[in-house]
Amino acid sequence: IPAMDYINKVFMTGMLDEEWFDPSICAAIRLAKKTLNKYYSLTDTSDLYRIAMVLHPCHKLEYFRHAKWEADWIKTASDLVRNTYKTSY
Repeated sequence: IPAMDYINKVFMTGMLDEEWFDPSICAAIRLAKKTLNKYYSLTDTSDLYRIAMVLHPCHKLEYFRHAKWEADWIKTASDLVRNTYKTSY
């Protein structure tokens, strides 16, 4: 997901600076961004994604804060990990 964040940032920069790129490159960037957003939006509904990010040693809940998630969403991710652990172990 952090890689997708980086790619999204690069695509946005590329789309904003269209005068630097050939129109065919701009069209390819728009198409790639649309495809990336399609799959990126699926992470919003994935419990596994949130659990993996919270448990990742480098990210934890700080990833969500850095991504400017709302406080309620961050609490939901934290609660999801705790509840999954309680029910599974």
